[in-house]
Amino acid sequence: MTVTAFSIPTLETERLILRALCEGDIAFEKAFLASDDARFVGGPMPPHRAWRSIAMVIGHWALRGFGFWALEEKKTGQYMGRVGLWYPDGWLEREIGWTLMPHAWGKGFATEAAIASRAHAYDVLGWDTAISQIDPANEASRAVATRLGASFEKHHEDPDFGMIEIWRHPSAADLMAGGMEAYA
Repeated sequence: MTVTAFSIPTLETERLILRALCEGDIAFEKAFLASDDARFVGGPMPPHRAWRSIAMVIGHWALRGFGFWALEEKKTGQYMGRVGLWYPDGWLEREIGWTLMPHAWGKGFATEAAIASRAHAYDVLGWDTAISQIDPANEASRAVATRLGASFEKHHEDPDFGMIEIWRHPSAADLMAGGMEAYA
């Protein structure tokens, strides 16, 4: 059996360290994914499915060379959730996504980390565009997308999640030209 080595880069923002997910993060994810708070990301789900979900997130890095980072608050070292780049088989397009733990909601962490993720996608990976798939009832995620300069593009029937909204991020060229205050 061959296991391919891969590296997950660490990024930093003013308040966050974006790092690889680790075993210690799984307890937070299991608790979150078991709750109704996870309704927009496939939950609630039992602990064994939550573990498999996180393993899939980590495996995405090995298969695609990009993925979700764990968010660690610099000030406290606390796990805040995950934000990153996503494009599993069958997905509509390459996506920028975010899933925060309830204790991190409403503090700007999703926007801050998504800006860093998008900059990595555009500047390092060479993406020219990205979307975010958002449940129409998820007002908080729609607000994050708006703060990122993304705009509603269309509705899409996802086979697993039903009707979702596709939000288009400003292109790399638009951001380089000073749009979105050059990454905010």
